[in-house]
Amino acid sequence: MNDILSQTMHILLVDDNPTNLKVLFEAIGGYGWKALMATDGESAIEQAEYAKPDLILLDVMMPGIDGFETCRRLKANPITQNIPVIFMTALSDSTDKVRGLEIGAVDYITKPFQQQEVIARLKLHLKLSLLTRSLEQQVQQRTAELSQSVEQLQQAQLQLVQSEKMSTLGQLVAGIGHEINNPVGFISGSCSNIEEYINDLFSLVKLQQEKLSDSDDEEIEELIEEIDLEYLMEDLPKLMKSMHQGIARLKDISLSLRTFARTDNASKIEYQLHEGLNSTLMLLKHRLKDSGDRPKIEIIRNYSELPPINCYPGQLNQVFMNIIANAIDAFDDLHENHSESKANLPYSIIIHTSVDSTQNTVSIGIEDNALGMTPEVQDRIFEQSFTTKPVGKGTGLGLAISHQIIVDKHKGKIECISNTGKKTKFIITLPI
Repeated sequence: MNDILSQTMHILLVDDNPTNLKVLFEAIGGYGWKALMATDGESAIEQAEYAKPDLILLDVMMPGIDGFETCRRLKANPITQNIPVIFMTALSDSTDKVRGLEIGAVDYITKPFQQQEVIARLKLHLKLSLLTRSLEQQVQQRTAELSQSVEQLQQAQLQLVQSEKMSTLGQLVAGIGHEINNPVGFISGSCSNIEEYINDLFSLVKLQQEKLSDSDDEEIEELIEEIDLEYLMEDLPKLMKSMHQGIARLKDISLSLRTFARTDNASKIEYQLHEGLNSTLMLLKHRLKDSGDRPKIEIIRNYSELPPINCYPGQLNQVFMNIIANAIDAFDDLHENHSESKANLPYSIIIHTSVDSTQNTVSIGIEDNALGMTPEVQDRIFEQSFTTKPVGKGTGLGLAISHQIIVDKHKGKIECISNTGKKTKFIITLPI
């Protein structure tokens, strides 16, 4: 323990008895340690916060707050909680000793003092304190060394998750597109034939009605009335028109799926970003509609004329999906938990695109007028595994992957501007 004797250690002595303080002061001074003194708990706490001694010798019985309460406050204070405390007491009751140890003391010294015992215990706990601090420094150093490795591992993990998601999504969409296209093609052709057959039948019925206009066949009249022939001839073309619209919708969805999940990851290709934005909005169309008493979310497209850019289309579409889906989630949360605060405001997502010819870049801004974010959340949104959503509703990977796609894969920038309770805007800048 020679290292303890060779260092200047600061020990705070707390006792309302001047004689005890003098004895301890002399004993400590003989070993080259520096003594600080206090005669009550309040001043002891103030000195401990200011001087941050290496150890505190604390009397149990004192005026004002006793040693137990003083120790409790020291351990509750982040500034002083790690300073070792040794109680000094004339009490022999083991219950009091247990109480002191439970609130954070490391040892007891019994009065009247035995100088050798006091010094031995001080050396022991000062040594432990030094070892603890040394270990903490080593841990901090090791942590710093590992931080870069952990960050690299997280980036590799994100890239693996991203690649696997895009690969799986591409295979899934290709299969879905194939399964949709076959029946849609069959139904589309069949509907055209059915429409033609219906028109032929209507022509026949009209001709027969004209030829048999003077007939008083009651059975025919009853059937015409029963099937409401006039309404049927009026409504059936409308039904056929609705079916054609449904088929067109299915074709649009199939095309949007294939556009969204472009899996050409081996190399960049030229791509029109508006195609990706529009396909993403098509796939999210069902979530934009009014839901229960939640109003419809309006999409405002402020598109500029963009040139095709050299990029990985499927990956950029995933970024658009993450940001817009998060905006929709924010509107859902707004309606469920904060509906009164924005009851009269329309829900909207504004998508703005522009070109900066001087920088040879394009920008995509996606802005919602939902809840906004606090500065604390805004600072962490691109961190891996950070999410504000309830368990089961968010992984914390979406925006982290988006950041990696924009910054690492495309050498671009993604930033978030948000006002708490007002709006959130993501701005993506990509080189052409």
